[in-house]
Amino acid sequence: MAAILIVDDEPGVRSALAGVLRDEGYDVDAVETGEACLERLVTGAYDVVLLDVWLPGMDGLATLARMREREIDAQVVVISGHGSVESAVRAIKMGAFDFVEKPLSLEKTMLVVRNALRQRRLEVENRALRARVDAQHTIIGESYVIEQLREQVATAAPTNGRVLIQGENGTGKELVARNIHALSRRKSGPFIEVNCAAIPEELIESELFGHVRGAFTGAVADRRGKFEAANGGTLFLDEIGDMSLKTQAKVLRALQEQVVEAVGGNARIRVDVRVLAATNKDLVQEIRAGRFREDLYFRLNVIPIAVPALRERDADIPLLAEHFMAMLAREYGRRGKAFDSDALLALRQYAWPGNVRELRNVIERLMIMVPGERISSRDLAFLGGGGVTRVTGPREPASQEPLHEARDRFERDYILRALATQQGNISRTADVLGVERSNLYRKMRGFGIGPVRRADEDEAI
Repeated sequence: MAAILIVDDEPGVRSALAGVLRDEGYDVDAVETGEACLERLVTGAYDVVLLDVWLPGMDGLATLARMREREIDAQVVVISGHGSVESAVRAIKMGAFDFVEKPLSLEKTMLVVRNALRQRRLEVENRALRARVDAQHTIIGESYVIEQLREQVATAAPTNGRVLIQGENGTGKELVARNIHALSRRKSGPFIEVNCAAIPEELIESELFGHVRGAFTGAVADRRGKFEAANGGTLFLDEIGDMSLKTQAKVLRALQEQVVEAVGGNARIRVDVRVLAATNKDLVQEIRAGRFREDLYFRLNVIPIAVPALRERDADIPLLAEHFMAMLAREYGRRGKAFDSDALLALRQYAWPGNVRELRNVIERLMIMVPGERISSRDLAFLGGGGVTRVTGPREPASQEPLHEARDRFERDYILRALATQQGNISRTADVLGVERSNLYRKMRGFGIGPVRRADEDEAI
């Protein structure tokens, strides 16, 4: 039931409005001063406040200003007497929903109240949806590598620097890109995503740069490209390693000049776009193989961010499992299931070749298929070996991987594990690894590993 507060110093107005609103099924309270209004709003929640402009003591405008200072989000409908319409207009500029004039038309007042309540419901739903979206785009985890990832995102986000996000399939590269956008100065602008691997080569130029009518068969109207759509915001080029060399050349030009040309057109369209790119490929190796442009790589790789595989942060798996279970429970309208300790252990010991995406799919399967309210290791037998198939060492290198790349990858993983064990403390990690601290710093910089700032660290880089 919607709650409405009437604030008016005329007993007749309070009585008439309260009677009509109660007949409509609303929960109604009435007070005669602005001070009393603020007291009621502190102790109770109201959906709509009917606020008279002329009040004894604190007037309606001052009361509205105090409400906004205290971030009270009730919809305010201003009641304006003769000669106070100008004040009502000022109230609208201060955030009031609408105003009604005295003498009151009860029919018009009820219409305004219903509209205010409709707006209130929309705002509540919007906040709930935004909270749900934000929860889906939260980086979950407390491991050292995730703390380091958050710090890299927080450092990169406020700048306009291009970011190259690298990681295996399913690690959450898009999630990182969305967090960078959300923390950037462009957060009020659009976030446009293009999956370069999913668009046929003959269509990707049109997708990125747009086309004019008649540019090719099927181009029946002008169409804006993603670069133009992302103007003032962020363009996320996912799986950029799958883009053709021809398209790479055009993307390079767009990055250099911040100008695009639609397919079949001659007009130069200036854009203001921050580009984030992601790939699961080793672009250095792709450059050597002649499949990726070196100049584009250097344009994109201003700020490199590596997203860790799930096996590199197995301590986060219980948190992720609980997060996905709660999210899916809301999505399916069911009660979430609890994990037994042996089930969480089995989840941590599994290798997760599909990373976080695979974990989410497994949790969804458990939500649907497990009949009881608790999940045990027996329910995870489909993972193989009762769910216990964890790879304890670093992943096997590809059979054609050059020796120096395999060595570098092993060394980077080894340092990350040591840092995680020592909770990011550089001095202790250097002691454990048996190297000089300065040498460890050089290695970390070379591998793109940034330190997480800690109070117990005796000196900064």
